[in-house]
Amino acid sequence: MPFVKQQKNKAYFKRYQVKYRRRREGKTDYYARKRLVVQAKNKYNSPKYRMVVRFTNKDIICQIIYAKLQGDFVLSAAYAHELPRYGIKGGLTNWAAAYATGLLLARRTLTKLGLADKYEGFAEPDGTVQMIEAAEGAPRPFKAFLDVGLARTSTGARVFGAMKGASDGGIYIPHSGNRFPGFDIETKTNDDELLRNYIFGIHVAEYMEYLEEEDEERYKKQFATFIKEGITSDAVEDMYAEAHAAIRENPLPQITEKKKSGTLHKKPARLTKKERLAKINAAKAAFEAEQ
Repeated sequence: MPFVKQQKNKAYFKRYQVKYRRRREGKTDYYARKRLVVQAKNKYNSPKYRMVVRFTNKDIICQIIYAKLQGDFVLSAAYAHELPRYGIKGGLTNWAAAYATGLLLARRTLTKLGLADKYEGFAEPDGTVQMIEAAEGAPRPFKAFLDVGLARTSTGARVFGAMKGASDGGIYIPHSGNRFPGFDIETKTNDDELLRNYIFGIHVAEYMEYLEEEDEERYKKQFATFIKEGITSDAVEDMYAEAHAAIRENPLPQITEKKKSGTLHKKPARLTKKERLAKINAAKAAFEAEQ
């Protein structure tokens, strides 16, 4: 057979790869990232902040991040595993915990920037959709945009709980109420009472009562942490309310000393040529003395 040149070889297909590795791996939505990061040129290199919310199996991560040419820089961060310090003993990944983590991030950020006294936010959330307005004789409110990553933004999603907490905490985050729990798509209105129930974990308390009556075995398994801490369904709302007050009183992170595990291996210093020759001569002399 005559020679036939192979057209669609490995080099051919390599030309059609997706450009960025994180896009190929499905880790970053660059369409959204560009709009969250790119800043107008007439802003004179002022950073564009975004509130990054991420969920793991056992934790919630909330961060205020801004981008530079070198990469992303974290201004402040708050985590759900810090909530037990404020009195929330269990359920660290539910909607109410997301709200508390967002509130902690907001108060921590504003304290760091010296704006905590000027923008206290809404200390008694009633479920209404409201945003921070500029105060007279004070700098403009700290502004950030919500970055949900690859999370699904369905109605009632927990990422909006974290956003609501940060908004009530004093950060200006542009948003509407059409993704909060209880939003009616036909009348375009929000159910403020239902949203307040989510903020204070009343929906969790109602589910606890239901399971306790209907399936006691499942209740003991699912709410084992609450049972261990002695938290009943009647005490859930007070627990979250007290936690919100404690967060506002002291949002600063607790610095802990890291324990050194075992002895660290230290590599011996390299010998000079003179020291190596001396070591060889000493070994020769010892060998000759033995003979």
